[in-house]
Amino acid sequence: MSKNIKFASTIEKTAILRGMTLRELIFNAVIILFVAILAFMPTGFQENNYPGSMRSVVRVLDVDNDNVLSNFGFVMEGEQVCRVEILDGPFKGQEADASNRFTGRLELDKAFTAGDKALVVVDHADQAITNITMIDHYRIGLEGVLIGIFAVFLVIFARWTGAKALLSFLMTVLMIWKLLVPLLLKGWDPLIISMYFVITVTTIIILMVGGLNRKSAAAVLGSLSGTLLTAFLAIIFGNSFKIHGAVLPYSESLLYSGYAHLNLTNILIAVVFIASAGALMDLAMDIAAAVHEVVEKKPDITTYEAIKSGLNVGRTVVGTMTTTLLFAYTGGYISLLMYFMALGTPIIDIFNLKYVSMEIMHTVVGSFGLVAVAPLTAITSGFLLTKKSRQADMELEISPESK
Repeated sequence: MSKNIKFASTIEKTAILRGMTLRELIFNAVIILFVAILAFMPTGFQENNYPGSMRSVVRVLDVDNDNVLSNFGFVMEGEQVCRVEILDGPFKGQEADASNRFTGRLELDKAFTAGDKALVVVDHADQAITNITMIDHYRIGLEGVLIGIFAVFLVIFARWTGAKALLSFLMTVLMIWKLLVPLLLKGWDPLIISMYFVITVTTIIILMVGGLNRKSAAAVLGSLSGTLLTAFLAIIFGNSFKIHGAVLPYSESLLYSGYAHLNLTNILIAVVFIASAGALMDLAMDIAAAVHEVVEKKPDITTYEAIKSGLNVGRTVVGTMTTTLLFAYTGGYISLLMYFMALGTPIIDIFNLKYVSMEIMHTVVGSFGLVAVAPLTAITSGFLLTKKSRQADMELEISPESK
């Protein structure tokens, strides 16, 4: 019995040294277990692997462009033949010719040169290669390097908080791929599933990064209130704008792939409040942290003064956050705007176009949520973090500064 007590005490001391309570250590361990389960959980949609074919990485040794025609100097049609060396799999080390067909569409076509690494489909029969089709340039290794550099930089700068941020990032990616996307494909209501997703992810991330305390509780309540408002406005204006969900990339192709039962318009509406959830969470955490810092420096501050400080911070941050949403949502449509300007399209036509209308709805509805999050988080923080509210925590939480 005494050994168990000593072991628990050791864990608790370790947690405190890292700025965590024992409860937070247990909470983070549960999240790690949850992420591990998600990583190995099947999606229910198997990869499209045909018998007699496999993916491999190759190096391009030489290219033959004799059958390639160039239109307008940059659009190509025909077939490029690449001599490749297979770098992995059962045919590693073998050389063969691979086909790369051009369709005349720059966004889909790819051209290879000697020395490139590429991902290919190898068709085989009787342990012999029958055909190789070029898919695209191989970028997985470079993506891994970029992610690794970012992870190291984040951990060096933010230390333990950075490690928790990485864990929350991984959890969000896995929840999107293993839960949200499969459930949407199965025909579950996009609005309900997406709202559950946003609520769950927002709550877990804030509690994991901010800790199990009243500051995080205030941030969660403020963020989710803004999300609910954003979802409400998205539903109203998403239907009123009469924009079909087919404006989403590859959505029409999805319908033709056997998923005609999907409600693309509701998916589009869900995308609106999913896309703004990160900014709402960020703003709520900023305000809650600012109020918490003020209360820590001035413990006898009144609730009214704390709320006023939070509102002052919120007014400053909202001004830049709305512009951040504008940049994030419209950055991908610069070429579309350039196209309209080059053709001399009237401005009324541009603003009335469904693609532009969708981005306007994204930006303005998301900004509504941001404006609502600021005062709601300030009020919540004021009530939860001032002295009278914090006294209830004295017997429950262990303060690292007191150790």
